[in-house]
Amino acid sequence: MTLTTETLDRSTPVYDTAAAIETDRLGKVYRTGFWLNRQVESLKDCTLKVYQGETFGLLGLNGAGKTTLLKTLLGIVKPTSGRGSLLGKPLGNRSIKQQIGYLPENPYFYDFLTGWELLEYTAGLFEIPRSVQKQRIPALLDLVGLTRSAAQKKQLRQYSKGMVQRVGLAQALINDPDLIFLDEPMSGLDPLGRKQMRDIIVSLGDRGKTVFFNSHVLTEVEQICSRVGILARGELICCGTLSELLTNTDRYYDVSGRGGNREILARWISDLDYHDDIWHGKIRGEPQEFLATLKLLEAELISLKQGRASLEEFFMEQMEIRDIRSST
Repeated sequence: MTLTTETLDRSTPVYDTAAAIETDRLGKVYRTGFWLNRQVESLKDCTLKVYQGETFGLLGLNGAGKTTLLKTLLGIVKPTSGRGSLLGKPLGNRSIKQQIGYLPENPYFYDFLTGWELLEYTAGLFEIPRSVQKQRIPALLDLVGLTRSAAQKKQLRQYSKGMVQRVGLAQALINDPDLIFLDEPMSGLDPLGRKQMRDIIVSLGDRGKTVFFNSHVLTEVEQICSRVGILARGELICCGTLSELLTNTDRYYDVSGRGGNREILARWISDLDYHDDIWHGKIRGEPQEFLATLKLLEAELISLKQGRASLEEFFMEQMEIRDIRSST
C-alpha cells in the first residue's frame, strides 16, 4: 500500500481507512510526592485515530503529555483509563511489537558497542537472519547518513548527539516496521541532518509506512505531515489536515507596489517595508477598498496574493486562546 498524494503536497492526503493507531478516552494519572499522595493527570480522555500509511505529527509545548501518549501507545506505561489499539491489536499486545519501530527523544544505548554492533544486536532481538542483516545494515547506514567506517570502528560513547540520533533511527527501522514512532526525531541534528531526517520520513510515508512523531519544529511538521494534532495540558485540543485546521484562520493578502503616501499606506498595510522604491506587506480582510485607495494615491500595484496563517501562527493562537505558556 502506498500513498497516492504528491510528495510536495500533503495537505489533502489519501490513505487506507484502516486505523494503525486508535484510542478511546485514553488517560494517564501519575502519583507523585513523598507519600505518593498527589496525582498529576498527564493525559486526559485522548480519543485519536491515525490511519495506515499516514504521517501524523503530534505538537505541544514541553509537559503537554506528548511523550506520555507515545509511551502509553507503545506499552511502556499503562493507561489509567480508556483503551486503544495498534494495527488492530489491543495496547500492550506483544505480538505486534515485531511490526513497530521506536526512536526515543533521548536515545541511550550500550556505549561500548559500535554503531554496527548496535544494529546487529537489535537485529538479533528481532531474530533477523544474518543473510538479511548483511544487506539491511549497510543500507540503513547509508539511509541515515552514517559512514560504514564510523559505524564499524567508533564506539557509541565517541558519537556526537547527532550521530546517536542517526544510529537511533537506523535501529528503529532494522525490522522494516509497518508503524514507526519517533519522539523528537530532529533533536540534536544540524540543518543538513534535519533535511535528511525529513526526507527519510517522507520516503517512509511514500512506502506506505505509518509514521507517528512528536516535534517542536513546526516548519518541518508543516512540510511532511498528512495530519497533525495539538496536545495541551494532556488534552487533544484539535486534530486534522493542515487544510482543515488553517482554512478558518484569519486570511491575509501579501501585497507589493510602488509610489503612494507612506503614512496612508501604513494605515492599510501591516509589516510595511520598503526596498528602494518598492514597498510590500500584508493586508487583512477583503482588498477591494484598499485597491480603491491605491487609485486615489496614484500608487502602482505590483502583486496581490492571498495567503493563510502558518502552522506556527495557528499553534501560537491556540496557546493564547487557552492562556497556555511554556513550562521551560
